[in-house]
Amino acid sequence: MLEFLGEPLAVALFGLASGLMLGLAARLGRFCTLGAIEDFLYSSSDLRLRMWGVAIGVAIIGTFALIGLGGLNPGDPAYLAQAWNPLASILGGLVFGYGMAISGNCGFGALARLGGGDLRSFVIVLVTGISAYVALSGPLSGLRIRLFPPEQSGEALPGIAHALAGLSGLGVVPIGIAIGALLVALVIWPPHVRRAPGTLVWGAVAGLAITAGWAGTAWVAREGWEATPVVSHTFSAPLGDTILYAMLSSGLGPSFGMGSVAGVLAGAFIGSMFKGHFRWEACDDPRELRRQIGGGVLMGLGAVLASGCSVGQGLSAMSLLAWSAPVTLACIFAGCYIGLRQLVIGFAPAE
Repeated sequence: MLEFLGEPLAVALFGLASGLMLGLAARLGRFCTLGAIEDFLYSSSDLRLRMWGVAIGVAIIGTFALIGLGGLNPGDPAYLAQAWNPLASILGGLVFGYGMAISGNCGFGALARLGGGDLRSFVIVLVTGISAYVALSGPLSGLRIRLFPPEQSGEALPGIAHALAGLSGLGVVPIGIAIGALLVALVIWPPHVRRAPGTLVWGAVAGLAITAGWAGTAWVAREGWEATPVVSHTFSAPLGDTILYAMLSSGLGPSFGMGSVAGVLAGAFIGSMFKGHFRWEACDDPRELRRQIGGGVLMGLGAVLASGCSVGQGLSAMSLLAWSAPVTLACIFAGCYIGLRQLVIGFAPAE
């Protein structure tokens, strides 16, 4: 297959297929980072937050099972190959979370809404992708590298399961699978969660999409001849990659991230048509547009600084149990809370 397709197209197709799963989960299962946080804070509903818990648990189980079967070398993904910088995770997570709140969506959520006809999300997608490249390889890249120089992790991978394995003498794989299973059990323990099959099904679909990303890119890297990065889903730099490819495809090849972006858009479109929710929407409020542009800028910068967005760190890095993942996710939640509080009640002290 690789001889026929070529390695870049093969990984792009893996991204497309697994991205389609995420897009369907977003539109049919309402799988959304900001929506889950808003429901928990303001609607007294934890179902969508627990859907995230199911997704994380399933992704951990699937990824460590893949490692155990020899389908993935845990030292290949950047989340464990690079040394963890706690300050970058904290600062990047806070900036990303605040930007997500004031813009009204993260990069993944904006793609899902764009697939349903929301042209306002097109602004978020463009600005986030361009902003990510400004920090990744543009004018701010030098400053970022000086402040947070990347370092290789060495033999001791910066992962929770790896640390526990070193302390206990147990294997990394059983520890990772046990953590994932325990998380799923805790998340679905309340009866109201088990009475909501959509929470379980679409959370599991999102988690399996992450595992599929690891499996596909690891297989191509192992069987192919080119230096193929082993990655799974994230939605910051891949937005910029897709914009560049749309303009300069003659000088660039497709990648997993580009396929992932296209897959989410396609899945969201299919899901919105199936539900009868597709409709064109545009922004008619200059203040809303200003927030979306500002939030997109902050999300792009924050995601690059934290080495991942809410999906990149919250699912892909979390599936490897990288130390950066829970810290970044907690900071995204905190930044989002600050941004939502500003939008809803402002910063004035309560009387």
